[in-house]
Amino acid sequence: MEYRDYYKTLGVERSASQDEIRKAYRKLAKEYHPDRNSGDKKAEERFKEINEAYQVLNDPEKRAHYDRLGSSYSDWQRRGAPGDFNWNEWVGGQGMGGGVSYQDLSDMLGGQGGAFSDFFSAIFGSMGGMGGMGGMGGVAGRQRQAPSYQQPVSISLKQAFEGTTVQLKSDSRRMDVRIPAGVRTGSKVRVTGGGPARPDGRASDLFLLIEVEKDPKFERRGNNLHTSVEVDLFTALLGGEVNVQTIKGNLVLTIPPGTQPEQVFRLGGRGMPDLKNPQNKGDLFVRARVRIPKKLSEKQKSLLKEAARLQV
Repeated sequence: MEYRDYYKTLGVERSASQDEIRKAYRKLAKEYHPDRNSGDKKAEERFKEINEAYQVLNDPEKRAHYDRLGSSYSDWQRRGAPGDFNWNEWVGGQGMGGGVSYQDLSDMLGGQGGAFSDFFSAIFGSMGGMGGMGGMGGVAGRQRQAPSYQQPVSISLKQAFEGTTVQLKSDSRRMDVRIPAGVRTGSKVRVTGGGPARPDGRASDLFLLIEVEKDPKFERRGNNLHTSVEVDLFTALLGGEVNVQTIKGNLVLTIPPGTQPEQVFRLGGRGMPDLKNPQNKGDLFVRARVRIPKKLSEKQKSLLKEAARLQV
């Protein structure tokens, strides 16, 4: 049996964080999704490989088991030991503490078999026995879960703030799905019966995997937002007002006299809504970027020199 390098499949390092793995998966899944590559068998196979790799690396328990296998396999290769690698130690997900669940991709790919490779089926358990694995021995099938699949969806930060509706297509059906306010990257929205039809005629479930795009103006940290505003030198010294852009529109921020460069002001309730309770919102933190003028009039220079002379 051939060893599969799931890290190479997703194009990430073995030390990659879960966030890096999710980002790599979303990017590749968009590129090779069947809806974008209708009739392209190579793209279909690549999509299967990408999803299989993600099913393993996105699950801490399966990833740990896979990493142990990979370490053992690499040691065997380096030793140049005679004979074949001892797969019997690893088949069936041994040492994983019970059954392993994974998503059934065969239904979303037109009911075709082989959505998971023999390698995956052997190491993590199969849907219905090994089937054609030769001298590796049988492995008891796991209970089949209700079919479901994931589809990446990208939305803007403003759409995540307000909530939005996306239009999806499945089995020639078009449906509008509401994305609730407060979602963040990594959130999943379940659409019951929103997936392709199974062989028995019932629709599978669809999970939308949300990616909130980076915003040029705001940085999101939890439900709080962070931004900055330019404050001219004289307003920082003497106090005044500046316009601040919030995600809902502009407001006037009062700048107290003596405001320091990089000083941060907190605007309560101007952040992102809480996903479970949208009435509760985070805060908006505004960093003052004091702008030093490059040119001064002679009168301004004179007044500043006098102020400098009078300072205590």
